[in-house]
Amino acid sequence: MGSAVSGTDLLVRQFWQSEGEEGTYIMLDAEVQPGMVDGRGFTLDEFISNLKGQKLVIDSLSSLILKLGINAGVQCILAARDIAVTRKANVVFTFYPELHPRVEEVLVMRAVDIILELKEVIFMNEIERQLAVHKITGMAVPRRLIPFLINEKGIELSTTSRVV
Repeated sequence: MGSAVSGTDLLVRQFWQSEGEEGTYIMLDAEVQPGMVDGRGFTLDEFISNLKGQKLVIDSLSSLILKLGINAGVQCILAARDIAVTRKANVVFTFYPELHPRVEEVLVMRAVDIILELKEVIFMNEIERQLAVHKITGMAVPRRLIPFLINEKGIELSTTSRVV
């Protein structure tokens, strides 16, 4: 039986596996793949101390919050951001808003610099995947959804717009 991989999984893995600097992928939600760190038993301090390298991933912030609470989740975001600024690194958190009360979603949104959402929209018998940019600190966000394709390399943003 094959396994389903979401667009979010592909996007995060594409970031982590891109050429260049090494990084850390802390997995809480799925099978730990080679090179990933199993973070299911971590304390907050262990999450922070295991963030090594330039490309840092915590998959998922939702699981961390469900296990340790929203205050620990926000502390993790802020500590990871400090590490990223110091090292000139990048941090990606996956987050599942439908699992959390709205107040927790707002606290997470306020603590992060960029918020991307991957959507699936069904038109008749066709699935269209779209990327929504909800926040980029210090910049205006695009006013449209950006179509993307899933292919063998990962996610590819579409550079063309649909004309209706």
